[in-house]
Amino acid sequence: MIAIIDDDGAVRTSTANLMRSAGYEAISFASGEELLASARLNQVNCVITDVQMPGMSGLKLQDALLARRFTRPIIFITAYPEERDRCQAFAAGALAFFSKPFDGTEMLECVSKAVNAQSDSRPDETRHP
Repeated sequence: MIAIIDDDGAVRTSTANLMRSAGYEAISFASGEELLASARLNQVNCVITDVQMPGMSGLKLQDALLARRFTRPIIFITAYPEERDRCQAFAAGALAFFSKPFDGTEMLECVSKAVNAQSDSRPDETRHP
């Protein structure tokens, strides 16, 4: 499941549709606070969040998720790319940082890598020593 957080409804809808077109389940939220309050947070495999939003920014959301020991990949999108924000996001473990409008194919490749890396890091219970 891919969580999309953006205060712009059109961006949420188009990004969710992009994820669904590739076979992912997508849920969207208008704010970081909504994601943190969601009962579905533990089902999320990857987060795509805007950097600049009213209230909680994407970077503050990243901090809050890390404080909750949320270890799934986080991808940032922004209409206002700032090197300072990019550096902060990557220093805290972000997977990627895209400028809006982003290339859908590149985003899907990034999400695929994120989801596949998670499944590769899980122990395979069918293997025996």
